[in-house]
Amino acid sequence: MTNNTQLSLFDNSNNHQNDFIPTDAKVPILSATYQTIEQIEKHCNQCQRCSLAENRTHAVIGRGNLQAKIMIIGEAPGKNEDETGLPFVGRSGQLLDKILESVNLSTEKDTYIANICKCRPPENRVPTNEEITACKPYLLEQIRLIDPKIILLTGATSVKSITGDKRAITKIRGQWLEWQGRLCMPIFHPSYLLRNPSKEPGSPKWLMWQDIQEVRNKLDSLR
Repeated sequence: MTNNTQLSLFDNSNNHQNDFIPTDAKVPILSATYQTIEQIEKHCNQCQRCSLAENRTHAVIGRGNLQAKIMIIGEAPGKNEDETGLPFVGRSGQLLDKILESVNLSTEKDTYIANICKCRPPENRVPTNEEITACKPYLLEQIRLIDPKIILLTGATSVKSITGDKRAITKIRGQWLEWQGRLCMPIFHPSYLLRNPSKEPGSPKWLMWQDIQEVRNKLDSLR
């Protein structure tokens, strides 16, 4: 397997390579392999780079504005997401929509939402390092194509997978981190907020309100 093979994945002069997917996670998917999100979606729905593919209904690629300035990255699909092929459509997604709406942001107009892993782990467990490694190249290509100014990392798995920061989400949420020239903010995962419904000062929901206002202010300053 050569790098030239990877780069010519969608070279129309060689139709045998158009549908090629490196099924071994040790074989890299290089930057600039894909020209469109649709190409990523096609490959993810055929991908066998890890065992999560065995039980998927749909690979869950993303939803939202392909020119969005804000990208939101979660961990992995759940049951509703696996069934629909769309990220954050269950209770967590509904709460995420409300959080964004509270500062006049729309999931469809102002953001693009994706996950670290595109296939649902059994029983919604945390993805393994091997599964994250196999799937992460697709996400990196999504980030390159969307080219967001701000990335919101929901939960510790998302933060660690992208930035390598292993600190607990309670220690780093609300802080701006720089990653490859982009502004990233770790935030609580909406599912964590559902388990902690209090809105008292200092509670997770209260802290999320502070964080999303800071995101809104930062977006306005960048514009």
